[in-house]
Amino acid sequence: MSMYSGHIDKLIEELAGLPGIGAKSAQRLAFHFLNMSEDRVNKFARTILEAKQNVRYCKTCFTLTDQEECPVCSNAKRNHRLIMVVENTRDLTAYEKTGRFEGVYHVLHGAISPMLGIGPNDIKIKELIERLHDDVDEVIIATNSSLEGETTAMYISKLIKPIGVKVTRIASGVPVGGDLEYIDEVTLLRALEGRIEL
Repeated sequence: MSMYSGHIDKLIEELAGLPGIGAKSAQRLAFHFLNMSEDRVNKFARTILEAKQNVRYCKTCFTLTDQEECPVCSNAKRNHRLIMVVENTRDLTAYEKTGRFEGVYHVLHGAISPMLGIGPNDIKIKELIERLHDDVDEVIIATNSSLEGETTAMYISKLIKPIGVKVTRIASGVPVGGDLEYIDEVTLLRALEGRIEL
């Protein structure tokens, strides 16, 4: 039996469906929203809708942006001959926080996972290979240290080597099974500096 009305239950249920939000957090957030002023709730809802309507993939690296090209790709001071391949935009953000990587990125939006039915054609690998027809010196593969991340790294490496572009993998120091977005900047920087050629 529910302790709340249908509207409150529905709000809690929707919030609990968000990643990382359990039942108690969803309940806390629901009551927080209900205690906010109507103007603030409307502004919050508008912000979500505007982001959903205006955010798209960067035409070059496929990170999320509200411009045709993201700030990294449109920056002429970045080394466009050095591409770091990451699984998602959160991983890109983690490396950008180090402030030390001067190249550009390519966001795959996932990793190869036969168990989940995700194959090479389901992520942005073909688009990465197309980018290599420009002048590229090195591709750094910075996928997660999981089975899926390692599988993806090896697959990409086998595709790139015949093209003649140097392929490296970030070094260990990133724990196996760890997600890049949760790793501190120093560890990420050491992994980047200690990368190995595949």
